[in-house]
Amino acid sequence: MMKLGFLTAILPDLSFAQLLDFASKNGFSCIEVACWPMGKAERKFAGVTHLDVTGFTKTQADEVNGLCAQAGVTLSGLGYYPNPLDPDPKASKQAVDHFKRVILAAEKLGLRNANTFVGRDWTRSVDDNWPRFLKVWKPLIKFAEDHGIKVGIENCPMLFTRDEWPGGKNLATSPVIWRRMFSDIPSKNFGLNYDPSHFVLQQMDPISPLEEFCDKLFHLHAKDLTVHPEKLNETGVFAFPKEWHSPRIPGFGDIDWARFMAKLYEIQYDGPVCIEVEDDTFGKSLSGRQAALRVARNVLAPFFV
Repeated sequence: MMKLGFLTAILPDLSFAQLLDFASKNGFSCIEVACWPMGKAERKFAGVTHLDVTGFTKTQADEVNGLCAQAGVTLSGLGYYPNPLDPDPKASKQAVDHFKRVILAAEKLGLRNANTFVGRDWTRSVDDNWPRFLKVWKPLIKFAEDHGIKVGIENCPMLFTRDEWPGGKNLATSPVIWRRMFSDIPSKNFGLNYDPSHFVLQQMDPISPLEEFCDKLFHLHAKDLTVHPEKLNETGVFAFPKEWHSPRIPGFGDIDWARFMAKLYEIQYDGPVCIEVEDDTFGKSLSGRQAALRVARNVLAPFFV
């Protein structure tokens, strides 16, 4: 049965216990827990540490699961979204090493999912990235297999700012690339954390991949997006996407959520659907971000039983 939750990165102000309390009191069944390394965020919506997985022990896992049981909220998975294919070998190694720690923590917690990006050298083509993708990701997926964890790759292009131009910092943006990925690394533990808003950004139908990739849908993000035609008419699609689109909460953008959820039921998806907030409509305060989660919940709640 599908569960409605949210990605905790939008509430860095709250402790883990406070997150569970907010989720419990506001009708959320689960949360995806942000697990960046401790320290300063390297970009917006990143760098949040609600569980420090460095040196994470079984005793700590038992304490976390106890808090979850007490609140009546489950963990949908652990989330950490860096660039494992960064052209800087040191940055790449740090990302891979930390994601391994995320996988180990997920195993200790008894979870199924750890979510991340594939990454990319944004200055090179998909084909030119491919040998390194295989070198990094074949052993990483084998590591996940050995620990019983499914890796869900989010499909965000990571192409919004000058330092991500021209290729973006994530390879896994489209069905043609997914097919190649899953063919070259044929593992039951390698799949998607699918976010439909990224298809809207790319002028694609967000429902179109669901049936073909139903067996690879390990986790879903619920985020919406508005493309502004008047701005697109001025700048064209080759301008920075931030010039002609806005991230929105579900119900405030271009996605038909009734059609989207109907398709999830049709393909019998039974995993988590976690709201991701990157929408400043309600302001940037804690109360505003919490309100955004509540409104998005109200939009999606009728589709959950």
